[in-house]
Amino acid sequence: MDDKALTAIALDLYALPFEEFMAARTAAAKASPGSPKELTAAVKALPKPSVAAWAVNMMAVHEPGVLAQLADLGQRMRAAQATFDAAALRELTRERRALLAAAVDTARSVAERQGRAISATIAADVERTFGALIADEGAAAAVQSGLLVQTLSADGVDTVDLDGAVAVPGAVQVPRTSLPRTAAAPPPTPARAAAPKQEAHRQRATAEPATGQPSDQPRLKAVRETPRPSSPSALEKAKAALAEARETEEEAAGLAADRQEQSEEAELAVAELVRETRDLRARLKTAEEELDRARRQQAAAAAEAKQAARAARKAERSAVLAQERVLRLGNTRD
Repeated sequence: MDDKALTAIALDLYALPFEEFMAARTAAAKASPGSPKELTAAVKALPKPSVAAWAVNMMAVHEPGVLAQLADLGQRMRAAQATFDAAALRELTRERRALLAAAVDTARSVAERQGRAISATIAADVERTFGALIADEGAAAAVQSGLLVQTLSADGVDTVDLDGAVAVPGAVQVPRTSLPRTAAAPPPTPARAAAPKQEAHRQRATAEPATGQPSDQPRLKAVRETPRPSSPSALEKAKAALAEARETEEEAAGLAADRQEQSEEAELAVAELVRETRDLRARLKTAEEELDRARRQQAAAAAEAKQAARAARKAERSAVLAQERVLRLGNTRD
């Protein structure tokens, strides 16, 4: 069977939106009646990816640069572990957290643009797969292939198990030699990052294996047989754990200092508010007393005004009566 032809078809299928995979696989199997029966059967047998694996494949298609950054970080972390560079490990651990969080956010956005939202559970599976990419070169090659059908995980000791994880195992080529421990993997060139997606798929499908093996020989099995760097020793693990513990201690101490400062600021603010409250209560009491006096004065003034009005009306009546009497007396004399 022609692995190149199967890989080319698979790359197109696993780059589709999640809901379109089944129909597209059926159509692809029927598209070439003259194809060998083995190829048609292999296309029909391509497994539908899990939602999390599909989301990772979308990253390989639409955001390959993010995966390249994670792979580069893995190279640098392995180099730091090999040289027992605790300071570098602390810094790289912080970088790992930031890059993983950003990569998961990007995966959410890419998946949503392709018509499917990612739940918290799926996002956790995606993050574990990205962590495996960082931890293991074989996992990095599998993730970057865009042909995952299930998610990956790393325990930090053994190599990541890729059995059944890739749709076309022969399409995954893991570098047989790592970069020097002190060197970082080169980032993807702008020209390659800007290449059309379909052309990139075709290039991956038609590229000759770097190992010189026949194209129709499963290369993932060969990768299993390739000697890998020995697992970290107990001392290496202890030093890495110590570096991470110190980093955690520093972060916790910084956080505690920040919280203490916030607590002191809050205490000062409370004391100031208490003083203001006391002042306001005293001013309120004074105002209430003044209001009470003003009300009493108002009541007294109102009563006096009424009394004065009654006296004015009485005096007016008396004046009218006196005027009438004067008039009567004057008329009598006449």
